Amino acid sequence: MSAVLEAAPAETGRDGTRESWRAVAALARFEARRLLRSVPVVVAFVVYAAWIVWRTRSSWDGYPALQDADRATQGGPLLVGLAVLVSANFAVLRAGRHGTETAFGTLAVAPWRRTAAHALSVLPAALLTAVCVAAQFTWEALKPGAVGHGSPAELAVGPLTVLLFGAVGVLVGRLVPSALAAPLLAVVLLFTLALGAAPLGSGEGGAWLKPVVTEASTESLPSDLLGRPAAWHALYLAGAALCVAFLAMLIAGGRNLAVRAGVAGTLALAVLGAVGQSVGLTPSADLVAARERASVSPEKEQRCVERGRTTYCAFPEWVERAGAWAEVVDRVRSLAGGEAARQPLLVRQRIDARYGLDGDAALTPLTAPHQVTVGTAWGGNRVPEFSTAVASVLVGGDEKAGGAMCDGRMVTVMWLSLGWQDDPLGALRRVRLDDSVTGSAVVLSPTDPLTMTEGQTDVVRELLGRPRDEVTEKVKEHWAELTSPKVTTAQAARLLGVAAPKGADRCE
Repeated sequence: MSAVLEAAPAETGRDGTRESWRAVAALARFEARRLLRSVPVVVAFVVYAAWIVWRTRSSWDGYPALQDADRATQGGPLLVGLAVLVSANFAVLRAGRHGTETAFGTLAVAPWRRTAAHALSVLPAALLTAVCVAAQFTWEALKPGAVGHGSPAELAVGPLTVLLFGAVGVLVGRLVPSALAAPLLAVVLLFTLALGAAPLGSGEGGAWLKPVVTEASTESLPSDLLGRPAAWHALYLAGAALCVAFLAMLIAGGRNLAVRAGVAGTLALAVLGAVGQSVGLTPSADLVAARERASVSPEKEQRCVERGRTTYCAFPEWVERAGAWAEVVDRVRSLAGGEAARQPLLVRQRIDARYGLDGDAALTPLTAPHQVTVGTAWGGNRVPEFSTAVASVLVGGDEKAGGAMCDGRMVTVMWLSLGWQDDPLGALRRVRLDDSVTGSAVVLSPTDPLTMTEGQTDVVRELLGRPRDEVTEKVKEHWAELTSPKVTTAQAARLLGVAAPKGADRCE
């Protein structure tokens, strides 16, 4: 019995150290298999995979910007990270729960080396998370409507978060030998990080101390205008994860030079990343100037292509989307009459990037004749919004005049915008602010919205229920009258062969 309780011999010699690290590797493989098979981790990965399928299948209406898609991979790994935190902590505490800690003391592998094995066991979970992140991003990138460029540093955030949370689980196991500590910490982190409550620091710099930093934006920005210190943030997470792991080994008794140097070196990496990302949050003079040019003088940064009678000017990452825009313009133009059917147009992509991803300023309508604004988002509601902008320019001459319409011309505008679509009534619902097909409403467009009265809505709804060719023939036949600023909604209805609405034209 006394031999069993005798302290383990000290590790001496190069061979003993090599054998100890082989034992660490073997223990790490064993613990990694157990961790990946643990119920919390299995459930987390199943939910994560389901979330990827559910979200990615219809994200961005099939037209993602990859500089946004890379950030969209960062939220799901939080759940996996919390599960790994709990499971890694339970693995560290297993010997204490089963009463075998004394027996472990007889082994040649010191406690700090066993802690190193537990820290290494988290790596396969992080690698599996990286595979999931790559699958999600690749799915987005392979969509026919995908544009832009992703950032490897942004894609690394998810796996690094799992690595950090797993290391925290090991550290908590060495600091607080209680089975309740890790679950309570996971609940706090879930509330703090996933639900966005109580940021870890004050101000924008403090927010970047969290593993995942989300910045919502109504429009995508060109990759070179984002201004996110993603590389510094990835360095900060990597340094923090390694520092926590080395700190757990230090607490477990690893007092040798390698462990102490590891703590100091990885802490320096984490601090360097934190300082770098804090400095990187202040836009450089070159970035400020580039954002100003893109917002105020986009023509200086854009490439233009011609499709038929229309010229499309866009930022380089979006030029390939000109074909989708051209299809809408040609469909709208096919329903128009008079000179509008042959009128050359200039479609220009416009953004307001002066405030980065946090900006949500509305775009002012263009006053130049026959120019139409298109944004960086596409698909879904953006299609009827763009077609409405094209129709208002064909009828009113320019965007500002089109947005000020409050007479019978709105009937013509909305017919041109919606009449060619497969589900015109559904498009009418989506393009209106209140998602209605009755009564008065605000009609959305890339710049200032338009307004429909109740009578105009009734007439348009009636037109959309009739055969397309029949209505198109009447529109072309009476084009001059239907686009006159003096035409009323009742007159437009009679010209198009539908019942005149009750009440006068009056925009609210």
